[in-house]
Amino acid sequence: ARRTRKPSSSPPERSGSQTWNFAVDIFFTLERSQPVKIHSTMAEGVVGMLILKLGSALAIEAIKVGTGKLCRQAKASSVVRLFGQIRDIKEELESMQSFLQEAERFKDTDNTTASFINKIRGLAFEIEDVVDEFTYKLEDKHGGFSVKIKRRFKRIRTWRRLSLKLRDIKLKLENVDRRKARYDMRGIAIEARNSDAHCRSTDQTSYFPIEENLVGIDESKNLLINWLTSDFQQENVISTVWGMGGVGKTTLVAHVYNTLKIDFDCAAWITVSKSYQVQDLLKQIIRELQKSDLKGELRVDIVDMEKRSLVEIIRDFLRGKKYLLVLDDVWGIDIWFKIRDAFPTNSTSRFVITSRIHDVALLATGNCMVELKPLEAHHSWELFCKEAFWKNENRICPEELQFLAQRFVDKCNGLPIAIACIGRLLSCKSQTHSEWEKLYKELEVQLTNNAILDVNIVLMVSLGDLPYILKNCFLHCIVFPEDYLIKRKRLIRHWVTAGFIRETEHKTMEEVAEGYLYELVNRSLLQVVERNESGRVRSCRMHDIIRLLALAKSNEERFCRVHDGSVSSSAENTRRLSIQSANIEQLTLSSEVQLRSIYVFDNGLTIDSLKSFLKSFKLLSTLDLQGSKIRRLPNEIFNMFNLRFLGLRDTEVEDIPKTVGRLQKLEVLDAYNAKLLSLPESVATLRKLRYLYVATDPKTNIKGVVAWTGIQVPNGIRHLTDLQALQLVEASSETLCHLGALTELRTLSITKVQREQCADLCNAIMNMTHLVSLAIMAINEKETLELEELCLPPTLSKLEIGGQLDRKRMPQIVSSFSGHENITLLALAFSKLDEDSFSCLLVLHGLRALWLDKAYEGKSLHFNAMAFPKLRLLSISDAPQLNDVVVEESALQSLVHLSLTDCPELKALPDGIEHLRTLEKLYLRGVSKDLTKKLQNKEKTNECNDYLKKINHVRRVTVYP
Repeated sequence: ARRTRKPSSSPPERSGSQTWNFAVDIFFTLERSQPVKIHSTMAEGVVGMLILKLGSALAIEAIKVGTGKLCRQAKASSVVRLFGQIRDIKEELESMQSFLQEAERFKDTDNTTASFINKIRGLAFEIEDVVDEFTYKLEDKHGGFSVKIKRRFKRIRTWRRLSLKLRDIKLKLENVDRRKARYDMRGIAIEARNSDAHCRSTDQTSYFPIEENLVGIDESKNLLINWLTSDFQQENVISTVWGMGGVGKTTLVAHVYNTLKIDFDCAAWITVSKSYQVQDLLKQIIRELQKSDLKGELRVDIVDMEKRSLVEIIRDFLRGKKYLLVLDDVWGIDIWFKIRDAFPTNSTSRFVITSRIHDVALLATGNCMVELKPLEAHHSWELFCKEAFWKNENRICPEELQFLAQRFVDKCNGLPIAIACIGRLLSCKSQTHSEWEKLYKELEVQLTNNAILDVNIVLMVSLGDLPYILKNCFLHCIVFPEDYLIKRKRLIRHWVTAGFIRETEHKTMEEVAEGYLYELVNRSLLQVVERNESGRVRSCRMHDIIRLLALAKSNEERFCRVHDGSVSSSAENTRRLSIQSANIEQLTLSSEVQLRSIYVFDNGLTIDSLKSFLKSFKLLSTLDLQGSKIRRLPNEIFNMFNLRFLGLRDTEVEDIPKTVGRLQKLEVLDAYNAKLLSLPESVATLRKLRYLYVATDPKTNIKGVVAWTGIQVPNGIRHLTDLQALQLVEASSETLCHLGALTELRTLSITKVQREQCADLCNAIMNMTHLVSLAIMAINEKETLELEELCLPPTLSKLEIGGQLDRKRMPQIVSSFSGHENITLLALAFSKLDEDSFSCLLVLHGLRALWLDKAYEGKSLHFNAMAFPKLRLLSISDAPQLNDVVVEESALQSLVHLSLTDCPELKALPDGIEHLRTLEKLYLRGVSKDLTKKLQNKEKTNECNDYLKKINHVRRVTVYP
């Protein structure tokens, strides 16, 4: 079931120019302006991924040796020799990895190291190409007996060719440098520590504005001051401030610290290094405390002291005192637990911790946590003017520069440090339109741009701290265009099929990937735009400045190239290509390039241009054409034996040929909202398929619920035992018999279900013990679904049912899932509920979202005390007889969004709506004319005013006739 009137939660559009060239110019100006180039290699990530792939190839060898198949495949032992070479190269790369892990931490490296890293990366790409071709041909079993015999003799030559290729690569690997020189670890740790200290010390000099230049922090400042100064009866208070690099955490806390420190007996500000040592940190605390030690109690020699002695000194000094301690830029929660014993419990202590990591912010006492976000538009403009026009007494932008100034501000996207740095740079220039326009277009190297170095340094610290697996996931986000709304599910599918994710003992790859997504969010490298009713990330976005750095790093590491059509670009020596312009003829391709992933974000791409473009990329593993307006697929796609992801969502594709069966590595076939009418039988041979999305929006003007069109799946669907998602299929007797074999399903959507098929459907669902999302749609709105035998797994969290439900059997139906606290979303359509049958739903205490679309036929709706305690969203539509809604006090105590649509008999607001103190959005449309007039307050009567008083706590009220 899909609903047409789901309330919008999309963010407001950004104003001003979104020109990409400017962002590129800024970054490369930053890079050129530094005295020593910053390096943070991704080669270790490439090698780490390759080692995993080589391990998988050797696992195939173990299986074939165990079954005796290996010797039969090649009498000349070419296959055995290939496996041996793979094993040798794997060991070589494993030895190299420890070096690369340390090189990853280099911030200032010499050209020799950089050259070595580039060569290793290129050789790793060559090895991957050989291994992918080898494993594919080793496992290929297509064709009859005669075909297999011919193929066996032909492949003896292939094995020899690949063996020679691997031998050549291994020689190149060994000749890059002598092993001792390559992997000599002496001095590496010292260099890494020195570079970390250099970066930290530089970071400490970041943007500290004078007080009159502080903007947009009043609310956060007042909160922080209140937590630090009120209720001194509470001895220990920890306040935390978190947000992305450059958002102003240190600026805010520094201002509050300098304001309040005189009110405390002693105070200390500690900037924490990522590679801190506990003893060094304790010594730093003592040195800071010595500055306020007027009595000389801390005049001790701490140079050679151990941790225990340092703890005792601090504890003794602070006992009985009122003190303030700031820990700035903390990267892990462990730091607090390692030093907290140094602080006595019988003192009035106030701690402030700043961090880019959300988990660290959770150390806060109670609700003493501030999340700093980028500045709003008016604050961004105010800060820019204060920095760019500080020489002018009024600090006002001249009218002739306002358009250009706004473009500069827009590109900073609310990041204070970026706004301040750009403003400083412009303040040193002549205030003329031509000068500013020149800087906007080019930001020439010879310009005095040292003022904007801080942006690069601050944000590079966040990027450099990532483990290599997270770096791969993070850099992958630049395939999406600037300001693109990145959907969680799509991103996770990309990561899984790209090979970034590995299953763990207790988690699926999807669960591991979602954990990585939250890690990037918690590190402030991705910004959450929308969450679902359960609080999970629905969509996110990459900040423009963060994306700027990621894009440059991606280009440097040959991770991905972005083709936006602005200039003729090259896809040479890269593994991924993001096409954001239909003019792919401008792309120059090396004959040696072996793209692995192509992502298309321009709907003007034609089938002809795509067809000629794809001819060279037989090793492609991802082809995402989402949103393209192509109607058919080029035959070249079905020769891509390595393809794992085929994205056809929102395209005009009408047919998938039977040759799709060649894609034996395919894991994702996403044709959701394409124009497919059927699937070929060969889809059932794709044994590695994990996601199969096939559904079509009927595009008809249907009021209320829209039943998307499903597809009849092939009879052999039972063989796709790895399927995680199947959406949206039409019910048939054969299909329902086969569905029970799909025990790994997490998502199932099925339509055109008839009454007599319900028993078979319920039996099939009983086998799906991992199911998380289930949607069942009847063949039409008059069909009654007999679901009283439905036994839902405890993992289920989302349930959608479209069809009539027997009112008398409602208690029996609900009892089958009433004990499942995991059910957070329930959507019912055409259900014909009334007062009695609706009351059965009140036992679902874990619900966070409830949709009733053309599902309620009662005259009154009563929510008794404590009903739906966790419900955040309630939407009722097409309830023609509903005239009274009652909400008792303490009912719906978590409700945030209430929507009442097409309820023409509803003449009054819900009785008790004033008790819903958490309510933020009230949406009314198609209610009675009397109620509409009262809420629009056109008559200005006392009765209207009374109505408005009931909802004056609701932030956003929307009323339509």
